[in-house]
Amino acid sequence: MKKLIAILMLCFMALSINAQTVISNGKSYTVKKSKIFLDGKEVSTTLSEADKIDILGRASTISEKIDADVKAKREAKALEKANKKAEKALKKAEKAQKQAEKTLKQNQKAQDKLIKASRKLKNAESKYQKLKRKGKLAPNDDAKWLKKIEGIKKDITKAQQQLERS
Repeated sequence: MKKLIAILMLCFMALSINAQTVISNGKSYTVKKSKIFLDGKEVSTTLSEADKIDILGRASTISEKIDADVKAKREAKALEKANKKAEKALKKAEKAQKQAEKTLKQNQKAQDKLIKASRKLKNAESKYQKLKRKGKLAPNDDAKWLKKIEGIKKDITKAQQQLERS
C-alpha cells in the first residue's frame, strides 16, 4: 500500500514538473518548459516581456518547491533507514552485553562452587586425619569417611570443568 502511494505521488510530481499551472492576472496559464499556454493555446509570443518573466518565475518557484519536497522526503527516508540501522546495532550490543553478564555470572558461580568444595574437602580431610590419629575411627567409619572425601573430590573436579567451560 505504501509503495502504491509513493508511486502515485511520484507520477503526480512528474506530471506537475512537466506542465505547471500558474495563475497571473486572474488567468490560469500552463507552463511547459519555456512555452506558456492559455486554454491549450500557446500565448508565449503574444504576452509582454514582464508577463512572461512573471509567469516563468512563478513556474520555476513551484518547480523549486517540488524539488525541495522530493529532496526532503529522500533525506527523511535516509534518516529513517539510519535510525533503524542504529536501533539494530543497539539491540545487538545489548544482546552481547547480556550474554557477557550471563557468562560472568556463570564463571562466578562455578568459582564459588570450587571454593566451597575445596573448603569442604580440606575440613573433611583434616577431621578424618584427626579422628584417625586419635584412634576413634571404627572400620565401617573409615570406609564412610574415604567415600565422603572421594565424593567431595568429584565435586571439585566437576566445578573445575564447569569453570573451564565458561
